[in-house]
Amino acid sequence: MGTPRFLPLADPAFDVTGEEVIAAREEGTWARTDYGYALLRHAEVTALLKDRRFRQGNARWPSQNGIHSGMFSDWWQRTLLSLEGQEHLRLRRLLNPAFKQGAVSAMVPGFTELAHELVDAFSERGRVELVTEFAEPYSSRILCRLLGLPETEWEQVAHWADDLGKSFGVRVKEDLPRIEAALEGLYGYCDAVVQDRAAHPRDDLVTRLVEHQQAGDLTAEELSVALVFLAFAGMETTRNQITLALRTLLAHPDQWRLLGEQPELGRNAVEEVMRVNPTVTWITREAVDDVDLGDGLVLNAGDIVQVLSHSAGTDPRAQPDPAFDITVEHPMHMGFGGGVHHCLGHWVARMDMAVALPVLAARMPDARPDGPGEWLPMSGNTGAIRYPIVFTPTPRR
Repeated sequence: MGTPRFLPLADPAFDVTGEEVIAAREEGTWARTDYGYALLRHAEVTALLKDRRFRQGNARWPSQNGIHSGMFSDWWQRTLLSLEGQEHLRLRRLLNPAFKQGAVSAMVPGFTELAHELVDAFSERGRVELVTEFAEPYSSRILCRLLGLPETEWEQVAHWADDLGKSFGVRVKEDLPRIEAALEGLYGYCDAVVQDRAAHPRDDLVTRLVEHQQAGDLTAEELSVALVFLAFAGMETTRNQITLALRTLLAHPDQWRLLGEQPELGRNAVEEVMRVNPTVTWITREAVDDVDLGDGLVLNAGDIVQVLSHSAGTDPRAQPDPAFDITVEHPMHMGFGGGVHHCLGHWVARMDMAVALPVLAARMPDARPDGPGEWLPMSGNTGAIRYPIVFTPTPRR
């Protein structure tokens, strides 16, 4: 390949799904960016995510954005995203039981009921602001159920999670005061919940983690850090992915109608949306050894590589036809990462969205955007800030 392109991932105006990235993918397997190198093609991306010569590269995200100390930087280094080796495996093993497919499957009837309840509030009106009236309450209330938090407090949890979610955005330094205020709020809230469960055990995730702490399996600090991380990661990414799903599906009205008529397509619709319009637009890895990835890309230990999710997921080399189609099973997408850092909550996200999308499609069959909406930058973690939708009014159940 010739001189690799430079892709300005740190620029809030840059579209990581746009033509510049697609052109770079056609020229070669990689590009240069503000945050290290970027891999662009499906085969190379899937190989790297399984490559033991790399580790999760997120630990350096604050310093890459000029944040070298403070509450956010300290918390970030201790989250599951940044930990490696035995420490990572130990904490993941303690959290895993609550996120297994069987445990989540038992919650699916509740997901269905919640989706219909939320749609009932606006179905007769014929219009909805998707973020505040559906995506946010749906994802936040499910998170509260999963962790064992009071569902009546979903709005406060969602507010903190929304602000803390800005830590994954390219404006992270600019948003730092809001991020650290949300961290402080969530720490205080989660610590109060831990104290309550220590005194009044229940059948929920927080109680199980308190019992692990009491048994010496994790420290009080590890428990607090984990709960704060779960409270924001479990809500923010699902909310954003639902808005991106609607944006994609409404751009394909035939697919939207089909999903409403055949709800069993919900699971594959989730995979398709995450392939072509993921909220996590890149996944970070750091080389732990010197590595030659071919095509002229030679890395030194410590070099950062970004896996570009949309570029890899839509790579025509990996599939005969990469066009969006909820009836087709395409090769693996990168929306949940890969390797030992594969998303802990992927079954929750897959199942709650597989319920929500067909319910929305069935009850708003002719839905269409009411204007462009307002969106986070299409780089970093993305999604809607505001997304109004109109449709022919439909009756409550």
